[in-house]
Amino acid sequence: MGRLAGKIAVVVGAGQTPGETIGNGRATAIRFAEEGAQVLLVDRNAGSAEETLELLRERGGDGSVHPADITREADCEALIGKCLERYGRIDVLHNNVGIGTGDRGAASMTVEVWDRIFDTNLKGIMLVCRHALPVMRRQGSGVITNISSVAAVCAVGISAYKTSKAALNAFTHHLATANARHGIRANVIMPGLMNTPMAIEGYVAAGRDRVELISSRDAQVPLGGKMGTAWDVANAALFLASDEARFITGVCLPVDGGQSARIG
Repeated sequence: MGRLAGKIAVVVGAGQTPGETIGNGRATAIRFAEEGAQVLLVDRNAGSAEETLELLRERGGDGSVHPADITREADCEALIGKCLERYGRIDVLHNNVGIGTGDRGAASMTVEVWDRIFDTNLKGIMLVCRHALPVMRRQGSGVITNISSVAAVCAVGISAYKTSKAALNAFTHHLATANARHGIRANVIMPGLMNTPMAIEGYVAAGRDRVELISSRDAQVPLGGKMGTAWDVANAALFLASDEARFITGVCLPVDGGQSARIG
């Protein structure tokens, strides 16, 4: 019996940016399926989510794909409805979304970039939770895990991404305290420097040398001098989603090789 046997999990952001490695959302969806969950794979890019579905089926898991743009409330309502239609309940809602394209310091920030980042990183997650919570409350159970970033608590040179992720931490804390009486747990994972396509490929496409980029990022990680991988995030997500974490809610869990431990 897997650690999520009989559970229904929704992974928002189950596709990924193309690249040489695996992304956090895809790895988490695979890990959930390996542990017995039926997984609804949600992504704006249905083709990428279909690739995730193929990979988890190769490992003996199963699920289905639903395309959605969570910045649109109608899409959020529809994806929750589709999960209920296919599976009858929602045990785990895993929100693995986040963008930072165009981000910069406050003095040169544009309103368009600020709004686009907040629409995805905060409002979109709020909208998915807004439609999932009534289902979980009726069930008297549920787990919500939101993917933030150590940028929420560490010094970085970009403003909108950092602020949106800090706000996501606060929002998740609210979810935990407001819904504990309904048997619902809510937690945050804060990845640090990770060797994932989203973290690497944009810089490489802009002309940065891949080997030098990876080496410089590795050097910033206290634990072992090497970035984490998507499987590190996936394993943390699996624990928080499982009954092993039944008494854990309202937590912001760094998965960062000690990067945030340098604060102070």
